[in-house]
Amino acid sequence: MIHFLVHDSKDDVGVAVVDIESGTQCSGKILSDNKPLTAKVTEPIPLGHKFALRDFAVGDTVTKYAVEIGKVVKPIKAGQLVHVHNLKTKRW
Repeated sequence: MIHFLVHDSKDDVGVAVVDIESGTQCSGKILSDNKPLTAKVTEPIPLGHKFALRDFAVGDTVTKYAVEIGKVVKPIKAGQLVHVHNLKTKRW
């Protein structure tokens, strides 16, 4: 079963393709090269939401689609939800 997708090998977030329960050891796939990937989530990740594939410190940049999408405003550990409470978009 695939739990998440990563768009590019440079990305450091995964996108849930199903609701994922906290503590789940997940299977994923990198779409750009079709390689398998595993990750463990540490909190519930709703369908369509991002989670961290590595630890982030405040000020770090998050990459999705091989593009920098935002700056971290609150520390994020691998497996945690990445959303508006801990990431500020780079658009504005």
